[in-house]
Amino acid sequence: MHEQAYGGQCVLEEKRHRADAKPKGSPKAALAALALGTFAIGTGEFGSNGIIQLFASDLDVSLPVATYAITAYAIGVVVGSPAITLLAARVNRRTLLLGLIGLFLAGNALSALAPNVALLIVFRFVTGGVQGAFFGAGAVVAAYVYGPGRGGKAFATVMGGLTIATIVGSPLGTFIGQQAGWRAMYWTVVAVGLAAGAALVAWLPRTDDLRGGSVRNELDGLRRLNVWLMVAVASLGISSIFAVYTFIGPFVTDAAKRDPALIPIALAVFGLGMAAGNQLGGQVADRFEHRGLIWGYGGALALLVLIGAAGTHLLVLMPCLFGVGATMMFAIPTIQVRLTAAAPDAPTLMGALNLAALNLANSLGAIGGAVTLAAGWGTLSTVWAGFVLTAAGLLLYTMTAVRTRRTSRLAVAA
Repeated sequence: MHEQAYGGQCVLEEKRHRADAKPKGSPKAALAALALGTFAIGTGEFGSNGIIQLFASDLDVSLPVATYAITAYAIGVVVGSPAITLLAARVNRRTLLLGLIGLFLAGNALSALAPNVALLIVFRFVTGGVQGAFFGAGAVVAAYVYGPGRGGKAFATVMGGLTIATIVGSPLGTFIGQQAGWRAMYWTVVAVGLAAGAALVAWLPRTDDLRGGSVRNELDGLRRLNVWLMVAVASLGISSIFAVYTFIGPFVTDAAKRDPALIPIALAVFGLGMAAGNQLGGQVADRFEHRGLIWGYGGALALLVLIGAAGTHLLVLMPCLFGVGATMMFAIPTIQVRLTAAAPDAPTLMGALNLAALNLANSLGAIGGAVTLAAGWGTLSTVWAGFVLTAAGLLLYTMTAVRTRRTSRLAVAA
């Protein structure tokens, strides 16, 4: 069985044994607070996609220009999250989470008040910077609450709020935006964020065991080749989620020739798959070193082929949408466990890098799909872009695992 340390869990474990202490308060309440926080973040992220036409019209800009606000959020995650994590390296994880939820509230309130698209782009970039750092710090706290050997489940718990946001938060936020204006969607996110902030204040454990580490330790993690290899594995492999999710609307209306009213149902089916895969993946990540990623990526590749071959049939398309969401999310907790095994002294930064990689995957999947559509290969051709990217990620991971095993054998022999 592989080393099951997660998110600096080995360090936290050592601190807890020295202090002979257990987390104070209700573990379930603390985990619920973390999940509510990621639910709020996910609702703001995915809900923005649902109101893009609304704020484009209200701010008098074209749809392509309006998409810059969506792109700015993703760039904020990629650039801002690691930067915030490094700047706050020494801050207690509880304090950091409270500060991040405050920045999240400010970013969404300012987004709701934005008088023009330029400022909206700036505010979405700032808000995006919160996401990765929150997930990274939240995963460390969850690992502390769960205890030793359950790092994959801890990360899955934090990710759980995000997956529920794809099922409930995003559709509800979009509906509110359609009924009361796009600004109302962001005010709704602020309201959920306030509830999350109150829950974090009330339920997160107050302990020195969650104190931060040195900036040097975090930076040392960036010097390790295996860290960057896993970032590449995640960015390439998870992209097939977005090569499918981004184009679910056209899959339903253009490929399957069905009514647009089925699009929200298809999105919800995909979200349900993500939620199921996330929970199962957390358990597998704690027990096996490689199976979560290999099974997840391999299963997704098979489903992508099925969609490409027979996705015009709704009875094929719908189960496959569930399956792609499930298999891809099944792999993500293993990615996090492998990242933190590569740099156990930089747990929060590894969580931030994982979220940054997922946002790079978002861009790669959407761009790959757009390329195949522009080439005139048909609506379902986007899945082949996802297939190529995920296959590349699986191949890279296999090569990395072989390299790591060979290096370990040489070290033992020496």
